Amino acid sequence: MPQDMKILITAGPTHEPIDPVRYIGNRSSGQMGAALASAALTAGHAVTLILGPVAFPMPPAARRIDVQTAAEMHAAVLREFPSHHLLIMAAAVADYRPKQIHHDKLPRQGVLTIECEPTEDIVAAAAASKRPDQRIIGFSLESAGNLDRAREKLARKHLDLIVYNPTATMSSSTIEATLLWPDGRSEFLGVLPKQEFADILLDRALKWFTLSKAVDTLEL
Repeated sequence: MPQDMKILITAGPTHEPIDPVRYIGNRSSGQMGAALASAALTAGHAVTLILGPVAFPMPPAARRIDVQTAAEMHAAVLREFPSHHLLIMAAAVADYRPKQIHHDKLPRQGVLTIECEPTEDIVAAAAASKRPDQRIIGFSLESAGNLDRAREKLARKHLDLIVYNPTATMSSSTIEATLLWPDGRSEFLGVLPKQEFADILLDRALKWFTLSKAVDTLEL
């Protein structure tokens, strides 16, 4: 297995503020990111973690960058990715944010309507700037059985590998994953503890992407 790689991993949710107290977010715990970081560190690679608001403990040997919003994660990924060989986009980024952020706490009164706008597509932006010696793995959290949606994301976002996983994975200690490659291959891994899955994913990725060559050529 190639050694001395630099791996960039995103994990956890993003919180998109409504007012100083409330936000739009999701139930992502960051467990998958922690497992991936542990697997990479154990294999001898350098790891940078870009984390949304998480309480789950992260490996202390990883370099850690904390963010709150999708915009902050977008900026951090585009800043850090050029100096890394592999990006694993495991964060559950909020798809929408309020168009207006209220500076004072909104009072509770009647029906509240919040107009939202899409957040940045972080993994697609990273893929647009990817060099030939870099690789990107995405995750597709979908309703059970919706593999076509994951395949569509793989192609549209120009990723090198995508992990399909059903919504029940979120906040769970296990993952039911299917790996999808651009050449049409797929591999169903079944239900696994997230740490076991992380070991398998890292092994598959490093073998498939032949990153040993990238380690020799990437100018850091």
